[in-house]
Amino acid sequence: MWMICKKEWQQFFSSLTGYLALVVFLLLNGLFLFVFPDSNLLDFGYASLNGYFNLAPWLLLFLIPTITMRSFADEYKSGSFEILKTLPITPTSIVAGKYLGSLLIVLTALLPSVVYAFSMQSLSVTGGIDVGGTIGSYIGLCFLAAVFTAIGITASSFTNNTVVAFIGGAFNCFLLYTGFSAISKLPFFNAGFDYYMELLGIQYHYRSISRGVIDSRDLIYFLGIILVFLFITRKNLLKR
Repeated sequence: MWMICKKEWQQFFSSLTGYLALVVFLLLNGLFLFVFPDSNLLDFGYASLNGYFNLAPWLLLFLIPTITMRSFADEYKSGSFEILKTLPITPTSIVAGKYLGSLLIVLTALLPSVVYAFSMQSLSVTGGIDVGGTIGSYIGLCFLAAVFTAIGITASSFTNNTVVAFIGGAFNCFLLYTGFSAISKLPFFNAGFDYYMELLGIQYHYRSISRGVIDSRDLIYFLGIILVFLFITRKNLLKR
């Protein structure tokens, strides 16, 4: 498993595409948070990273499928998956290695954003940022990244075309993140059903953890979604 994880890491950073994806992600973060007027954190008048945690999921919708689209699609296309099957590695280890390798890359991309928290804290005249809420938001963001990574890995396991894997990963991440919240607002789901429909979506649980309250129900939801998608990925490998 760790061999696959290491291979995934090295493969991503062995090409210019990997570095370019991370640079674009960090550049967009910087522009939205400190340059563009409508989302500039310095214009809020108080120390808060809420703007970043509202923006980050939408940027991850594109970053993570870019990272995961080659995970299995390239293996199928190049024929190296046939070699991989001959190694004494179980399908579960292959999936876990690919997943952990991609997740490590995503968390590496999120790590520089910790600088934003220290910057806002140092620039604050009084009070500072809400440390508890910020830590909770980062935990929620890591779980969100973990779910998106599992979805992207699954999308890549269905095809040998990296573009199709990217589109499939981004679409499914978008659908599961905001789709249920949008559907819950339909008049058909009135009288309390809108709440249960919204519970099925990722956005509800992400916002719940972002308030600084670590609820076991939210953690179980995220872990359940991750395991479901990794199970689907494993089934796809067994079919091949």
